[in-house]
Amino acid sequence: MTDHENDPAAAARGARLASDFTQSLHYDRRLYSEDIAGSIAHARMLGRQEIIPTADADTIVEGLRQIEREISDGEFKWKPELEDIHMNVESRLHEIIGETAGRLHTARSRNDQVATDTRLWVKSAASDAVAALRDLQRALLTQAERHTETILPGYTHMQRGQPVVFGHHLLAYFEMFDRDAGRFLAARRAADVLPLGSGAMAGSPYPLDRESVAEELGFAAISSNSMDAVSDRDFILYYLFAASVTMAHLSRLAEEFVTWSSDEFGFIRLPDEYTSGSSIMPQKRNPDFAELIRGKTGRVYGHLMALLTTVKGLPLTYNRDLQEDKEGLFDAADTVMPALSAAAGMVRGMTVGVDRMRLAAESSYVLATDIADYLVRKGVPFRKAYIAVAALAKQSIAAGKGFGELTMDDFRSASKLFDEDVMTVTLKSAVEARDVPGGTAPERVMDAVQKAYGRLHATVAEE
Repeated sequence: MTDHENDPAAAARGARLASDFTQSLHYDRRLYSEDIAGSIAHARMLGRQEIIPTADADTIVEGLRQIEREISDGEFKWKPELEDIHMNVESRLHEIIGETAGRLHTARSRNDQVATDTRLWVKSAASDAVAALRDLQRALLTQAERHTETILPGYTHMQRGQPVVFGHHLLAYFEMFDRDAGRFLAARRAADVLPLGSGAMAGSPYPLDRESVAEELGFAAISSNSMDAVSDRDFILYYLFAASVTMAHLSRLAEEFVTWSSDEFGFIRLPDEYTSGSSIMPQKRNPDFAELIRGKTGRVYGHLMALLTTVKGLPLTYNRDLQEDKEGLFDAADTVMPALSAAAGMVRGMTVGVDRMRLAAESSYVLATDIADYLVRKGVPFRKAYIAVAALAKQSIAAGKGFGELTMDDFRSASKLFDEDVMTVTLKSAVEARDVPGGTAPERVMDAVQKAYGRLHATVAEE
């Protein structure tokens, strides 16, 4: 005898463990809408193709509609022992319409059923992410349009480098999030293929009309290979990759919010609803939302790596390992969506410290490159001009002076080619000089804002 046979309690615990370990209902129940939609389309097709009686197909559809109402109204009695959403729906359908419910699973498997449900869900989730990204982009454009002449230092290595206008800085994030939207659209396209009709792995012996099911469910195409269709999870990887890169970009923006809203910078003030106080320091306005965006980024990366690891060693076709595809997918969506919303709220509601930004630029050496370019226009090779201005900057720092405080003698000690007109090199002239496509000149930035609005309106109309 085994230990379990000697100990009924241990056997019961083992049975519960087995049930708990394999059941997925606690997370895949959120696929109920997609599962019912797929089942309705499948039942209708079975009726049209005379694979099952039309009357039975109609009865099945009516029963499924009732189940959908019960779930949406919170009246559905979930049964964890039935493992997943699919068996819960099928069991309840049997309670409502009797033996006719058994016809629904004709010509399909849970393998192609769950793949269909998940593809429908990813299509919707990707569209939601694109809409949220577009909202964030609109918020960025609104602020960028207000600050086409607001000058601040641009940074490399977190050191002040050259003057830029704030609108230009914000437009950099517009471009990042535009690429992110493109990745989510690619994820939606990858998911836009109907696997239903592939059966467990080999296709179906029934005269299915897969194209009509695809049309009813809004799929652009049907799968070409039944073995690939039930085992493919690339579309989820696309979504998780898009979510990961989006979180990376949100984290970069969040890091700037944390830095800019500090007393040391004072470049922005975040809206009160996106900050919190301290449990002991009454004066604090902690940038909690930005910090949480930054902190949550890693968990989305983790979900991408987890699924990549899951699929990397799987033989064809379906394996139970693929049950692990959904929890990470759902959590990634539940992470990226509120992060996008919070970022849009912070951008839209932030107060910009225009004077602090300009002071940071004025009290630094961000005009060094422009002063070197001044010498270049006098015929000096750039490398030689660079060396002269580097010496001038070193001298100025030692004397505790800014470039604006230097005398002509100071300039001429670095190069005899400096003349009185060097004093016309200012923050304003520096940004205006970058009058090239993609540059930080105020007119270029305003033009870029208007073009970005046009791109946004065009893409939203297409999406």
